[in-house]
Amino acid sequence: MMDATGWPGHMRVLRVVTSNDGKAREFARALGGIPWRIERVMMRYEEVQADTLDEVAVASARELMASGEVPRPFILEDAGLFVEALKGFPGVYSAYVLRTLGCRGVLRLLEGAEDRRARFESRIALVTTWGEVELFPGTCRGTIPMEGRGDGGFGFDPIFVPEGGARTFGELELAEKQRLSHRGAAAATLRARLSHGTV
Repeated sequence: MMDATGWPGHMRVLRVVTSNDGKAREFARALGGIPWRIERVMMRYEEVQADTLDEVAVASARELMASGEVPRPFILEDAGLFVEALKGFPGVYSAYVLRTLGCRGVLRLLEGAEDRRARFESRIALVTTWGEVELFPGTCRGTIPMEGRGDGGFGFDPIFVPEGGARTFGELELAEKQRLSHRGAAAATLRARLSHGTV
């Protein structure tokens, strides 16, 4: 029996834990066409305050695993915008800063700054069937423009121009963003892992 993807109906299931619609769309595209059924689990979970994305992603994965609410294997992601002139801020605090200051607040913090370099980082945590946590990193370097542009994507996308480009993530089509983004890079490594190994 085949499902809608054309793969056998008994295919393995990978759950993507996120309450973010944008992330869910990007993961669905990035992981499409592999012999796994991708299911979204729409739930929020507590993100610990830590110094690195690695620590946040691993702690969140272990907390969810301990709760027993999400069948394994599953993935979750922590990501952040690191601005050079702000000494890496907002970084691991990106979700909080987005809620409280938003894109305009970050632009205000950079008023008068000549150094507009920044990078997006992603850490995808995979919790395997046997309870191990594996991390898949991704980075995209770029710059912060003088003003926000575009209403595509989500989060800080309107104020990030990927290296070598002229348009913000907010101005790019999903497929274009996927090729360049931190999340796309991390998901590509995860995709290879899912295609060539047992999880």
